[in-house]
Amino acid sequence: MDSISAYLPDDLDDALLVGRVWRATPEGDGPCVVVVRHGQVFDITHLAPTTADLFDREDLLELVREAQGDPLGIVHALVDASLPPHREAGRPHLLAPCDLQAIKACGVTFAVSLLERVIEEQAGGDPAKAQAVRAEITQLIGADLSKIEPGSEAALKLKAELQRRGAWSQYMEVGIGPDAEVFSKSQPMSSVGFGADVGLHPASAWNNPEPEIVLAVNSRGDVVGATLGNDVNLRDIEGRSALLLGKCKDNNGSCAIGPFIRLFDETFTLDSVRATSVALRVEGEDDFLLEGVSHMREISRDPLDLVAQAWGRHHQYPDGFMLFLGTMFSPIQDRDAPGGGFTHHLGDRVTISAPPLGGLVNTVRLSTEIEPWTFGVRALYWSLAERGFALD
Repeated sequence: MDSISAYLPDDLDDALLVGRVWRATPEGDGPCVVVVRHGQVFDITHLAPTTADLFDREDLLELVREAQGDPLGIVHALVDASLPPHREAGRPHLLAPCDLQAIKACGVTFAVSLLERVIEEQAGGDPAKAQAVRAEITQLIGADLSKIEPGSEAALKLKAELQRRGAWSQYMEVGIGPDAEVFSKSQPMSSVGFGADVGLHPASAWNNPEPEIVLAVNSRGDVVGATLGNDVNLRDIEGRSALLLGKCKDNNGSCAIGPFIRLFDETFTLDSVRATSVALRVEGEDDFLLEGVSHMREISRDPLDLVAQAWGRHHQYPDGFMLFLGTMFSPIQDRDAPGGGFTHHLGDRVTISAPPLGGLVNTVRLSTEIEPWTFGVRALYWSLAERGFALD
């Protein structure tokens, strides 16, 4: 991805994009809500101080198409300024495109990721055991579970057979059972954006990126758009116990979202998401290269089913939520030793891309070494008030 255009939708002129930018103004520095129309960036914070407010607007598409705001130039320049080494605290740069929304994630929504979770569990978080466990599990249950509809009669029969063989797993339960795994990935305001560092907990020695589509859902449960995300995963910690999911998933810089949220309109719909493919590229400072592709058509649960399992009469989100849809790509390519599988090295450059959404790029560091998370909800409200923006 040497060209800045590769980080933007392939039909940029038709895309309605919403994002957040850190910029300095005469009234003070802070996050601003921006829209991108025909490749031009406009600050509309005076109309919607947060993206959560914006997504609740009944006139969302009309506002984004027509709203007047401070022009910030072409989007290519903003994207370039958000990448190292150009990214600087004093210059405008992209933030995660969400703010007050809860950050939720779905796990085990693809057959491949289901197998890898079972392998993590059986290996007890030890990457050296993964290859042998993978062969054993694949021989027992097969490698293609994608044709099994979760919660169906066929799924229940498979469950009974696996239980008979002593091979049932908690991951199989959420993979082919009636209830999806939906968990809190991280906290509102904690996600990092395009060009930022992502963080690994220093206790982890076996970890990987998880490239995913992320839906933006407003407080009414309406899916208003989609973006890209990296659900950074610590395989050894979760493999030791699923009760360590919080330690595994929620750390400083462990959630990346961006670069923009593309709103659903006449040219981009939920069917576009269902039909798209998500590419992953990991480039190491050791010249290691890993590439892979996830096809959303292979997801075992429809995105709207996942939204309904997260939001409804049983659970409301007054500020809306972002929903990671899960990944099929759990990298197993050997890196450090034969049979050792893949794990990150510090300095890895991770690029997650999809033609209608652009590309999300981040650099892997330790969560203890990257910039600490200090700008939360209270800081946002203070910043908005200082700059004279009224909150609804």
